[in-house]
Amino acid sequence: MADFPNLSRRGFLNRSAAVGGLLVVPGLLSACSKTDTDSTDGEGALDKLRKQGFVRVAYANEAPYGYMEGKDLKGEAPSLHREIFKALGVDELKPTLSEWDGLIPGLQAGKYDVVSAGMAITPERCANALFSDPEFISPTAMMVKKGNPKNITDLASAKAAGAVIGVMSGAVEDSYAKGAGIPAGKIKTLQKPQDGADAVKGGRVDAFLLTGISLRWLAKTNPETEVTEAFVPELDGVKQFSPGGAVFRKGNEDLRDSFNRELKKITADKSRYVGLLTEYGFGATEIPPATLKTADLCKG
Repeated sequence: MADFPNLSRRGFLNRSAAVGGLLVVPGLLSACSKTDTDSTDGEGALDKLRKQGFVRVAYANEAPYGYMEGKDLKGEAPSLHREIFKALGVDELKPTLSEWDGLIPGLQAGKYDVVSAGMAITPERCANALFSDPEFISPTAMMVKKGNPKNITDLASAKAAGAVIGVMSGAVEDSYAKGAGIPAGKIKTLQKPQDGADAVKGGRVDAFLLTGISLRWLAKTNPETEVTEAFVPELDGVKQFSPGGAVFRKGNEDLRDSFNRELKKITADKSRYVGLLTEYGFGATEIPPATLKTADLCKG
């Protein structure tokens, strides 16, 4: 990208070519076509979705990005995607719960049509799936004990304080912490956001590193904690603003492009974007700039 910093969300990186029992064949998965390869008898993927009246979406139960509340699928991604697919003539989202590591393998296996989980757009993922244009950007923050006893405000202050930092397994925050010079011995890996909050409350870590949006949501149910002001971490001197998007199977370029046309209408309308997502902690500051392109993010 010539005019915008490299960006990557808190997302979870693919760990190997074979995840969850699915063999990833690079030559097959990287093949691109202007025609949706999921079609039968020349019928495109969007036409099929319109006829059946629903789209199968995967979520990872991470609030506020995509989660179930009772029988309702809620969060940033489902709310945006529901609006977009209704505009495309598909009225219903049918949800499938998946572990993070299984989201892209399940997509490749045809278990669902779209990943609706606010997933980070990274070169590693772009090799195995198609991403929409960015849906949001989000800076990083840290959860600390109430009162912030070590006065941690960012990764530099955490390093100076000798703080122990918690990060989620496979998440980009691990690279942020290491890039800021936090020693490996001071970084603890956790499996879920609540594990991070529990580690802070129990004193096992001094700070839990994640997006500000996720942490502000998490703090609602963990009143013994507080969240620092959001900041923009850097890797090799490049600011990381954290974009996320919808994910489609390779070969579904037409479906992705139709989705992008409707997404652009929303991100170009500040009041509409904020109105859709304000209850999940997203506002005007999370709207991705028009200069931010998925093709550039996929290049790294």
